[in-house]
Parts: sequence; C-alpha cells; structure tokens
Amino acid sequence: MRILQFIISIVACLCVVACDFSTKTGDEVNSMDMVEIQRYDRTQSLYLTTGDFSALQQMSTDFPVETRTLIEDVLKLGSVSDPDIYSRFLTFYQDSILQNIISEAESQYANVDDLNKQFSAAFKKLKSWLPDLKIPMVYTQISALDQSVIIGESSVGISLDKYLGKDYPTYAKYYGEEQRNSMTREHILPDCISFFLLSKFPLPNFASRSQTERDTHIGKIQWVANKAMDRNFFISDYVRKVEKYVQQHPNLSIAELLRMTDYSDIK
Repeated sequence: MRILQFIISIVACLCVVACDFSTKTGDEVNSMDMVEIQRYDRTQSLYLTTGDFSALQQMSTDFPVETRTLIEDVLKLGSVSDPDIYSRFLTFYQDSILQNIISEAESQYANVDDLNKQFSAAFKKLKSWLPDLKIPMVYTQISALDQSVIIGESSVGISLDKYLGKDYPTYAKYYGEEQRNSMTREHILPDCISFFLLSKFPLPNFASRSQTERDTHIGKIQWVANKAMDRNFFISDYVRKVEKYVQQHPNLSIAELLRMTDYSDIK
C-alpha cells in the first residue's frame, strides 16, 4: 500500500514540474557549503494574511517561478498575467481553515535549521556519487493542502501545510490514518530526496512497464534515498531486494544503479 501511494504521489508531483529555471539556480546553491531553505512561505503568508502590497511585490520579484507554479499549476487559479489574479489568490486563502493552516505552519516552522542540516548532508552525499548533479534550490510554501512536494527544473518546493503532524486536527477531516502518519516533519527530507531522484532518474515508459518493474524502480530510488539520508527510512520488500542485489554486485556504483532500467536480475 505504501508503494502504491508513493507512485500516486509521484505522478501528481511530476505533473506540476516547473519548466523555467528559478531565479536562484542550482549553480548558485552549489557554491554554498550548506543548503539553506528559501522561505518563500514567509513572504507568501504576509501577503495572504495582511494583503501587504510590498509582500506581493517581493513574491513576484524574488520568487517569480515559484509564484507562477503555485498559482497556475498547483492551485489552478488562472494565469499570473490575468489582471485580477492576485486578488483571486488573496481571496482564495481567506477561508478560515486556510488562515489557521498558515498560522500553524509559520509557528511550527519558525526555525528550520534542522532541515537545512539534513538537506545539506543528503545532497553532499548525492553530489559525491553524482558529480554532475546540480543541487536544487529548496524552498517552502503554503499550497492549500495540495501537493506535498513540487519538483521544478532546478528547485524543490516543500508545502509546509502538508507536514503539520499526524495529529493536526484539520487533517482528520480530509485524510485517513495512514496518510496522516506520513504528514510529519520527519517525512520532509525523505519525500523531497525521493521525488527529486525520481525526476532525475525516471523509469522509461513507466505506464507500459509491469507492476513489478515499477515497484522495483521505486524500491531502487528509496534505497538510494536511504543511503543519502544515512538511515533506513524506507522499508519494503523491493528496497530489500535492491539491497540484496547491491550486495551481490559490490563493484556497482550508485550512479550505475540509478541509471539501470532493466530489473530482470533483481529478485
């Protein structure tokens, strides 16, 4: 069941991939020793709770791609070129539930130093295995309970409203227990790393591949994510099968494993 939900989430997330490069490119992030999460959510929240015009200007200037992706692809409110789009954007979030979610997200994630350290360590490992990999800009947003993770051309967006904890009261109205268990702070890094890897190493002809091939591909991505995070977060039969295969092929590099698309030998 976890594998199935993961596949469904993958398809949903990859449907809203931004086609343009962010103003903060992967090369710029690569020059930093640490991955520092960009707090788009703070500027967004200021506009959505007060209507502050300067916050709107900052959103449009500092985060143009992220703002367009949120409005057009995630919320589907219309085009950012529409004359009244930002009024619609503001009105959309005036719902009392969404206002409470914004407040809760800003409270729970007032400090993200722990996430900065986790992302930095994980991407450092990925970069050592994949030297040509461009480390993405990582940012946070409030997506109105839509996508958990947004993968862009050179960015990874985290929807904080989807990680407020399994016991957050509003979740009980919309999500089952199993879904709520994955809506925690601890799931942010695993979700982002796995979705990011899937965007870089997709399974060709995914729709026409057998279920076993799909599950094995997901298991492979999750196994690499585990290694990047230095913990066994993802646990499944397919992750174990990949682990067994790697142990049987000690000369196989992680880069070679990620590029594999024939899984007939992984059993």
